[in-house]
Order: sequence, then structure tokens, then C-alpha cells
Amino acid sequence: MKFIHTLCLSLVLTFGSMGTPVQAQNGNEYFLHTITKGQSLYSISSMYNVTIEDIVRLNPGCEKQIRAGETLKIPQVNSGSNQEKPTFHTIQAGETLYQLTVKYNVTAQAICDANPGLSASNFRIGQVISIPAQSAIKQPQENLANAGKDSETNAHSNEWRDMHKVARKETIFSISRKYGITQEELIAANPELKNGKLKRGMFLFIPYPASQPVKDTQEKTPVSAPSNEELFKQSEPSPRKIQTVKAAVILPFTEGQSHDEQLRMIEYYEGFLIAVDSLKKQGVSLDIYTYDTKGNTASTGTILSKPELKDMDIIFGAVHANSINQLTDFAEKNKVRVVIPFSPEVKQVFRNPYVYQVNTPQSYLYSEVYEHFLRKFSKANVVFLDAGTGSKDKDEFIKGMKTELSNNQISYQSITNVDTLKLLAAIDANKTNIFIPTSGQDLALNRLVPQLTQIRRSHPEADIHLFGYPEWQTYTQDYLASFYELDTYFYSSFYTNNLFPAAVDFTQSYRRWYSKDMANIFPKYGMLGFDTGYFFLKGLSQHGNKLEENLNAIQVIPIQTGFKFERVNNWGGFINRKVFFVHLTKDFELIKLDFD
Repeated sequence: MKFIHTLCLSLVLTFGSMGTPVQAQNGNEYFLHTITKGQSLYSISSMYNVTIEDIVRLNPGCEKQIRAGETLKIPQVNSGSNQEKPTFHTIQAGETLYQLTVKYNVTAQAICDANPGLSASNFRIGQVISIPAQSAIKQPQENLANAGKDSETNAHSNEWRDMHKVARKETIFSISRKYGITQEELIAANPELKNGKLKRGMFLFIPYPASQPVKDTQEKTPVSAPSNEELFKQSEPSPRKIQTVKAAVILPFTEGQSHDEQLRMIEYYEGFLIAVDSLKKQGVSLDIYTYDTKGNTASTGTILSKPELKDMDIIFGAVHANSINQLTDFAEKNKVRVVIPFSPEVKQVFRNPYVYQVNTPQSYLYSEVYEHFLRKFSKANVVFLDAGTGSKDKDEFIKGMKTELSNNQISYQSITNVDTLKLLAAIDANKTNIFIPTSGQDLALNRLVPQLTQIRRSHPEADIHLFGYPEWQTYTQDYLASFYELDTYFYSSFYTNNLFPAAVDFTQSYRRWYSKDMANIFPKYGMLGFDTGYFFLKGLSQHGNKLEENLNAIQVIPIQTGFKFERVNNWGGFINRKVFFVHLTKDFELIKLDFD
């Protein structure tokens, strides 16, 4: 680490129709989207920048339930030749990237740039890709017009007559001469040549000369069209190591929020600095810039206007919706990665390729839990328990769980007005019995745990388990013994056992650095700061600009936070989908079940 810049910081660090086969419809009205695991109407509407009402209008009944594998009609918000927004295209059987360049008159490079999640291996039927707006690819043509070319050139500057594969020793000049066009015309049709770099094997559009009228597009197809593999390989950036990783932390440390929130932000940053120190000792070179937004958009805007921010490799920060919007807009405009550690609702992740969302959105979290639950308890007797508290805090989770059980032909029972006799009657002596409270609140546990404990003691032969929620981690002072006795499971994307060696080491380091203990909250923000800082900074130091292709290869052992980042679509960012099951066994063992 060369230095740490601390700026602006005042603190003391102590359906087509539902179920329709994927027959892609691409036109002015709508296209087809295939629903994937974890997606909700909210996430789908966010990724296409349409309203939920727009989707429901084309897919009556989808507001009640959507299922992975089914298709939805999505309104095409862009139409006409004067495109200002991206067009979305559903890949059809047999379609190739080359054919799309012909269809939309854009280069393969432009399509690849607009879809960083797209590759030759996942270019397949049903995939939706973003076709960049015409306004985004007109700049080279406008430059050409400004250079004194006539109006006829401008009229068909988007058209081209052939495609050329660059051979050894060819130059922009020699290729231009070969086809009777100017170098400016060749560069205008292939914006990636603006830097003057020409590589063997590249495919170039060959435009019509200024004096030649546009011909029918059927004449464009060359004898040997380039394959998907060739075009994607040409569009890949060259690997680049980052000698010194530049990272910024932009958070509200002092004003504009509650005292407790300020303390959480400080604790996060304190853990982050311990990660920086750990990497420094491993020889990683880091420049860290720290800024206090003071909890307002004006301060955030001032910070983002600083010239050094454009040179960052990554930014950590943003808490509230307004600051998230400012930071993600800056990241997209300047092509800087941004990590949002706290908020579970970051709609920008669905259409901004530079966003990493650490806190898993509810629909994605629940889908992971359902999958792991079915994998582990597919033959269990599942019993839902309503403790009569009137709480609806887990209604969405319970509804989704029941739907998944039904879809997989797994029967379940529901008990209201719970008493010991009803619990006994629900037990199946020949199966594993999983009891799931319909609320995660302390009051629900207070009513249910004594009755379940009584049954456990009077019927030790019964295979009984309690299954619950992440917030149960904060109830251990009152219920830890009961959790062990009831052979309890709970799910979470954040978890640490304070007796784990890594947790012990970090806790001791934190106390030594800051002469205090972390706040007893879930998650622990000091550990969150360490985990996110260590994961991304080490990843950048190892993989440079190829980080996104190597997220699963980053060798770290997080203290609290699991990492399983997946891109949400071909043009969007990354969501963390890591979920653990924590098992407190009746033998007083604590086991963290890590699912791949």
C-alpha cells in the first residue's frame, strides 16, 4: 500500500403467455423473457425499465405468480429508427452474433460492449440481449460528416456492403485501398479502430463508398460469415494487471443520519482498513481514498466531481436510495466498479454492469433457500406453525415455500392455535419432521419453543427439527440451549461462529486496533467491511481487468459474509446469491452448511 488519502472525513477511529415455449418474438410491440430462478416482477421490470403494470397488461395473471422457466411478454419501449434507448432482442434458434450485426447495423464490438455477460458459450435461444441505441453509435459518423463528407455519405453511413477479416501485415490504409474507400470511412464503420490498433483476425465492416448508392441488405452476407467464437474473441479486451489498486470508500460518517447508523458506517470502515493492512502485508499495492458524504446528495455530488474518482478501479459505498443513484450513475458513465454493501434494494444492478450488490435481494435470497431446503429435506414432513402473534413478517417467505413444496409434490401441514396435542398429531414417526414458524419474531419463539421442547423431552425417539430465520442469530442469549435441543436450522447470507479461528483472530485485531469491541448486531459491520474489502481488493490485485471472469477463482475465506456473485442478465451487474444453513445439533455441535 503506497498511501491512504483521508479526505472530507471528520472522525476519530476508535409471459408470451405463462408457459409458452421459447419462440422469440422481436418487434416493435414486445419480446419474450424467460424467467430465471429468483426473479420477481420487480426485478424484471427494473432490468427492462418498464413498469410492473406494463408487464401485467401483456401477461394477465402474472401478478399472482411467476415461475422459473416460463416466459413473459415484455413491452419493447424503443421503436422506430430514431432510437434513444436500447432495444432488447430475444435470440432465436440458429441465430448468430454476425446475423444480429446485419439486422441492427451495429458492430459485434458494440453488441459485446453492451452485453458484458454475453459469450459464445451462452449465446443461445431464449437469451435476451441489449442492442445499443443508435444515438450511442452515431458519434463516429458525425465526426465523418464534420470532416467535410457529402450528405449522401451521411444518409447511408450506417450501411455496409461486406465484412473483412484482417490478415497479417494489413493496415487501415491497405484495407481502405483494397475496397476503394477512405480511411475515415473505414474507421466510421468500425469505431474500435479509432485508437489506430488493428489486430490479425479482426472482422471489419466495409462500408459503401460515398459515391456508391446503398444496395439491398441481402448483398451484405459474405461467402464465409464469421462464427460467434471469432467475433467474441475479437471483442475481448486484452488482460491487464493492476499494479496498484485504487479504491475509494464513500460513506456518510458524520451527519445526516442517526447516531447508530454513523457508528455502523465507522465500524464498516474500521474493518475495511484491517483488510487493507492484511493485503499490504502480502505485498499488495493499494491506494485508498476515503470521503464523508455527510449523508446528503450535495456532498456526494461534490465528491464525485473530484478528478481522481474517474481513475478508481473500484468504489465502496452508498447507503440510501439517492446516494446509490448518484454513485451508480457515476460508475456507469466512467466505467468504474461500485460495491453496494448494505442495501437489499438496488434497482440499478439490473441494468448497470458495474454494480455489485452484496446484500441479496429478498426474491433471490428466498429462491436460494428454497432450493437448498428441497435438496436437504425432500423427504421430510414439513409443518408450518402459526404462533398467533398476528405478525406477517414472513408471509412472502412462507407463501413461496409452500408453493415450492407443492410444485415438487411435497406435502405439508399448517397449524394455527398451536398446542401440544396438535404438535404431537402432526409428527410422522417414519420421517424427519421440520417445524417452521410463520414468524421470525422473538414473541413467536417464546410461544412455540416451550411446547416443542416438551415434546422433544417426552418423545426423544422422534426426529424433530426447528427451521427458521437469519435474525435468530441475535436471540442466542435467550434461546441458544433450546436451539441445540431442538436440532435447529436457520438460513442466512451472513454468519460467523465467534469461536472460529478466523473470527477470533479478527476480533482480537479489531480490539487491538481500536480499543473496543464491535457492536453486538447482525451482521457485524466490522466483519462486513473486512470481508468485502479483502474479497474485491485481492481479486483486483490477482485478476486485474479480468476480475468479472474470475469471481469464483478468488481464494478467500470470509469471516462472516459469503460470496457467490452472479450477473443478473447480459447487460446488468452482479448480485450476491450466497446462502448458508446453520445447524445447531442436539449433540451441541454448530455446523455451517455451505452450498455450492
